[in-house]
Amino acid sequence: MPYVTVAIQADQPIDLYYEVQGTGKPVVLIHGWPLSGRSWEPQIAPLVDAGFQVITYDRRGFGQSSKPWEGYDYDTLAQDLKALMDELDLKDAAIVGFSMGGGEVARYLGQYGSDRISKAVLASAVPPYLFKTDDNPDGGLEEQDIQQFLDGVSGDRIAFLNDFTKNFFTPKDGKLLVSKPLRLYHREIASFASPKATYDCVKSFAYTDFRDDLKKFDVPTLVIHGDADQIVPFEVSGQRSHDIIADSQLHIIEGGPHGNNVTHAKEFNQALIEFLND
Repeated sequence: MPYVTVAIQADQPIDLYYEVQGTGKPVVLIHGWPLSGRSWEPQIAPLVDAGFQVITYDRRGFGQSSKPWEGYDYDTLAQDLKALMDELDLKDAAIVGFSMGGGEVARYLGQYGSDRISKAVLASAVPPYLFKTDDNPDGGLEEQDIQQFLDGVSGDRIAFLNDFTKNFFTPKDGKLLVSKPLRLYHREIASFASPKATYDCVKSFAYTDFRDDLKKFDVPTLVIHGDADQIVPFEVSGQRSHDIIADSQLHIIEGGPHGNNVTHAKEFNQALIEFLND
């Protein structure tokens, strides 16, 4: 199985598991919390068929990657992405971040620039800044909201993930849009993540301010978001990112929940591929 060593921590290598499918311009798919690269299954075949080389990887702490005790801040996660990009020598690549993965897209471009990047996509993504503060009154999360996540993950984690996956695929004021077996499949993916990584990443995606990162975007960017997302509401994330990123494109999936790359895969894939081909 392909791995790339991205760091040494406590004298142990930190290895990211990745997969490469197809040929053509590279598209790097960065998964959300608390899943793995497997969550991109509905996108891989359509992208390969459209002539792209698709790279998926498991964030440290998730999937088949190393599960160290530390290193779940966005500076480190963006550094991991850079190590993968450098190891594979990717050029003219598109980077697509779903939910938490949108933070890696933002921090990568903010820290390392666009030398290897041709396009960026923020899908149901957490930027620009979820935590509500005096200078960020439009943030969607308050301390008690974040604490509920942390308590759930540190308590009966599997029960928490069971409820989370229901909300993940259910539009606001709607009904679950996937089969029970498919929902449970995603719950299982999440359940095998490192509990420590699952906990620490809540703090990372909740408290990290990406506003300055977004101002540094200098590549064509697509923001794609469901207007019925009850996990990362469009109004506090996708809309604001679109407003900050100069000349960004916006695609709203009507009735789309958070996991709209699964529930609305055909529309999601069409918007993504049209943007990549533009």
